[in-house]
Amino acid sequence: IAATGRFPVLRVAAILGVSRSNLYQRLYARQKGRSARYSKTDDALLLPLITNICDERGSNGYRRITAHLNRKLKTEQHAIARVNPKRVYRMMRQNKLLLRKHIGRVGEHRAHDGQVVTLHPNTRWCSDGFEITCWNKEKVRVVFSLDCCDREIMSYVATTTGIRAEMVQDVLVESIEQRFGDVQELPHTVEWLTDNGSCYIADETRQFAKSLGFKVCTTPVRSPQSNGMAEAFVKTFKRDYVYLNDRPDAATVLAKLAEWFEDYNNYHPHSGLKMMSPREYRALRVAS
Repeated sequence: IAATGRFPVLRVAAILGVSRSNLYQRLYARQKGRSARYSKTDDALLLPLITNICDERGSNGYRRITAHLNRKLKTEQHAIARVNPKRVYRMMRQNKLLLRKHIGRVGEHRAHDGQVVTLHPNTRWCSDGFEITCWNKEKVRVVFSLDCCDREIMSYVATTTGIRAEMVQDVLVESIEQRFGDVQELPHTVEWLTDNGSCYIADETRQFAKSLGFKVCTTPVRSPQSNGMAEAFVKTFKRDYVYLNDRPDAATVLAKLAEWFEDYNNYHPHSGLKMMSPREYRALRVAS
């Protein structure tokens, strides 16, 4: 058909009762070695995989389940190369695996100017702290650093006491070592974005950050959205890791934190990264 020109294609399409675009789609799919039609028999192979992922990641919606499924199909070299989100949504809906729709209240609007996300890694890093309450009422407090481009958690410190300025300084040093190796200061200026917590605005913390080459930035008062990427990470981390795991006491949580952060960096899909995890995105940028 492709060698006979445009008009025979029109004639063939008219005889078959299909559109010309439909005919071309079928033809090119065969030429590329792909199946031109949806195969329902593959659903029987995909459903157990989807169910297992849903069991392991009970807070993930169908888009992230699709990302995990496609990663699994690729690494384990299944006969099915890739699945689109619409198909996964249909299968999850039919088997009652979809999450309940969120109908909570929309929070009050607070001022926020500019964009937190950056187009290149190591341009702006942000930080925040959060608290994990254990079942025995013990509390674990965590402070972390996150790249505003690739969303990787570069460093974190956890404690059962309050977060002190020295802990933030440790996070700064470990973040530099993770990205640039054993250096005394940053090779170029990186913005350091935080809220106005006492551990961040302490004079020794600000001076220490500046001595390393950071440009220290703090959010406007009563505007947590200005550090929205860190706030979003805290929400994601609690939803997908903290609340889905046992946390009987502080010792258990402290022992599991490294595993949770590694899973987030290696496997958690981000819509802003085209459903890649932070380290998948970083690897792709390096390769390109």
